[in-house]
Amino acid sequence: MNSAAEVVWADLEHICENLPEMQRMSGKRLLITGGAGFLGHYLVQAPLYWNELNPQSAPIRVVIWDNFMRGVPGWLARLENDSNIAIRKYDITERLPDDMGAFDFIIHGASIASPTFYRRHPIATMDANITGLRNLLDYSVTQLRSGAPIEGFLFYSTSEIYGDPSPENLPTPETYRGNVSCTGPRACYDESKRYGETLVVNFAREYGLPLRTARPFNNYGPGLKITDRRALPDFARNVLAGEDIVLLSDGLPTRTFCYVADAIVGYYKVMLAGRDAEAYNIGVAAPEISIRELAERVVRLAEGLFGYDGKLVCQPSEDKDYLTDNPNRRCPAIEKAKQELGYDPSVDLDEGLRRSLIWYSENREAEDS
Repeated sequence: MNSAAEVVWADLEHICENLPEMQRMSGKRLLITGGAGFLGHYLVQAPLYWNELNPQSAPIRVVIWDNFMRGVPGWLARLENDSNIAIRKYDITERLPDDMGAFDFIIHGASIASPTFYRRHPIATMDANITGLRNLLDYSVTQLRSGAPIEGFLFYSTSEIYGDPSPENLPTPETYRGNVSCTGPRACYDESKRYGETLVVNFAREYGLPLRTARPFNNYGPGLKITDRRALPDFARNVLAGEDIVLLSDGLPTRTFCYVADAIVGYYKVMLAGRDAEAYNIGVAAPEISIRELAERVVRLAEGLFGYDGKLVCQPSEDKDYLTDNPNRRCPAIEKAKQELGYDPSVDLDEGLRRSLIWYSENREAEDS
């Protein structure tokens, strides 16, 4: 794989090969809110690619709602002529449109997920995770009562709901209740996701709805805009500009990093095969490495790919709240998803980083906000 197109093709192959459950959506209508975002990149393209692989089956019809506050990405604009996709500018925090029709599956991914941007837009972040979610849950109840119940609903929560886990809760299981500030600079995101999970559990129990929750752990890869302000896009921007990689910390906090193609398989498995009212960690359990080591790996890979000759520089951020409530370690226990869903991430970190850098080399420009 030496081009962005080859990377995307290989990733879509990987997703569809590992998702026999996708057959359940054949001939059905799928709504993805926040479909223009990072995870939307493959959430949207995977069912469309499945349609191409399975011309004998009724196609999956994909509907995208997004407020496009960070612009319309090029990959999504290029899909507008596909007869099995409909793209609509819509703010999920507003009253649902009267002409939305019936959906069989819903993925609620509309949320600001980058710390830089959710701290800049805290109210909008909370509104998407609470008001937007409540709108969709009320809709699901209406569909149930009308005799056209939804078949699957996925709510995107976050690993941030765990906060900074105690040592005995690392790797962190779904049963851990969290160590989270409700008033800190990250609380708009963390606490709205926690409340969102409470909504999902109680709607599932009270109405018998097929509602499930995914807790992502540090996904990366194609679709994550180079302007996102998270670690890997920042590193890629430095590399492609021929600049030193700058860490605005000592780089010692540790994480595991899950390549997006593996993560997307997990998310669809949660929606299509998960248990109602249950949450599943989706990520990888190893290797757990420091942000500094992640940057060092990027440097080594970029040397081979692009002849990069920059170095790693650590300096403090001018933002006094930059690291406030930032967990020292983040590592998921994924046994539940493995045992119940057959989730088995297989793209190793260096290969995922290599694919990401190739993709970024052809996607150097992106809308900022």
